[in-house]
Amino acid sequence: MKALVLAGGSGTRLRPFSHSTPKQLIPIANRPVLEYVLANLRGIGVSEAGVVIGEHGDQIAAALGDGSRFGLRLTYIPQDLPRGLAHGVAIARPFLGDGDFVLHLGDVMLPGGIAGVAADFRAARPAAQIAVHRVHDPRGYGVVELARDGTVLRLTEKPGSPCGDQVITGVYFFTAAVHEAVAAVRPSARGELEITDAIQRLLSAGTPVRATRHQGFVRDTGRVDDVLECNRWVLDRLRTAVSGEVDDRSVLAGPVVVEAGARVLDSRITGPAIIGAGTCVRGCHIGPHTSLGRGCVLRDSRLEYSIVLDGATVSGVGGIHGSVIGRSAHVGTVAARRRRLFIGDHCRVEVDRPAEPAVRAARPG
Repeated sequence: MKALVLAGGSGTRLRPFSHSTPKQLIPIANRPVLEYVLANLRGIGVSEAGVVIGEHGDQIAAALGDGSRFGLRLTYIPQDLPRGLAHGVAIARPFLGDGDFVLHLGDVMLPGGIAGVAADFRAARPAAQIAVHRVHDPRGYGVVELARDGTVLRLTEKPGSPCGDQVITGVYFFTAAVHEAVAAVRPSARGELEITDAIQRLLSAGTPVRATRHQGFVRDTGRVDDVLECNRWVLDRLRTAVSGEVDDRSVLAGPVVVEAGARVLDSRITGPAIIGAGTCVRGCHIGPHTSLGRGCVLRDSRLEYSIVLDGATVSGVGGIHGSVIGRSAHVGTVAARRRRLFIGDHCRVEVDRPAEPAVRAARPG
């Protein structure tokens, strides 16, 4: 069985990061999201995968190479613009041929693996097997209406009045029957070829479509809050490993990884946390669920529940929480009660609110 990974999306909800870095390469515990996707595929016995890439495809190809270090052979399939998931399947048809395949979105984290849905597909081999999971508010998702035996009755994309709480995760198994359905799909209201429309065509034709309820952790990494939650989930399973330098004035509490070439000096690291290769942490308190990338410099700062990308510098800043700091960014301090900001398009910055005066001046008269 081959695999198809869709990694051509633009990632508008992750701007400004996605202006220069594809969202599929955002690091989770210092590993790109796509590495977790490829691990899922290798875990079910896939040895060959096609990767649909867009404008940042050169970065994805540089990060993944030929796939050999993941135990895979990778073929890159260019997509001129993000035109929908079904369009990704259509342009990959020469690569996929007429065999069964698994479709895995490149920005979806299922770090517990996809063995359950793969087993269900191989046992019954319907035209389509969809991995679904439960959410509290399904209105922003593709909702799947299920019969008791797991047969799919209907799909609805972002319904105002959902027919259930089971939604599509971003992992699908297909037989070659899907190609005819994809060829018949027309652009949706948002101008894209939707894979849900292709699956609905299978259903309308009486072709069997089934679903597997995924009980593990699932996140679409299209938003910063979800990226941080993915980082937390992975770090919670961390084991201590110290390959770098930790001086006698420093304390490591809980599971902490200090990669080769990293230096921790006069600091406290409360895990789970990762200090990337070549990073220097001096006079800092690094709190739980924090990942520091490679080649970073942190001095006299406090941060927790955050991700710092490669090459960033943080100096003299406390109280950083729930933050993502981009590659080679600089975060520092200025004179008291003054702020100096260089902010690009689509950024979001939150600063502390000045305290209200204890006594307001009396009005005249």
